[in-house]
Amino acid sequence: MIPRARFGGGNTVNKRELKHFEKRLIEERAQLLKERGYIEDKIFNESQRDAPGDLSAYSVHMADQASDAQEREKAYHMASAEGRLLYHIDEALGRIKEGIYGKCDGCGKKIQKPRLEVVPHARLCIECKKAEENGTAQQS
Repeated sequence: MIPRARFGGGNTVNKRELKHFEKRLIEERAQLLKERGYIEDKIFNESQRDAPGDLSAYSVHMADQASDAQEREKAYHMASAEGRLLYHIDEALGRIKEGIYGKCDGCGKKIQKPRLEVVPHARLCIECKKAEENGTAQQS
């Protein structure tokens, strides 16, 4: 059973809304894992010689090697960003289990539902997020 999330001021997210956000987070997590597996299989584990259409037995040209290296680097950065997003999704799922989903980590106030609809893994309300991005967030 999913607990009701507690917000400052006594407001709560009802069970239906909490289930909705949990489902979205789980679906987003599954999609990221699928994409991450694709990146690892197709970019990290495939050499130029394994690429479709390359039937030559000749050594790979330096320019091709450089392109491969650049593609691997882009894939690494993409996988790294996906890894951070997976972490945030897992943290949000943990907050649901703890019963504190939707509470801002910065000020403790309720994170508005429109923000959660756009960023279901949000840990900060819009005001605290703006302050964090501007470098003016209060240190707890």
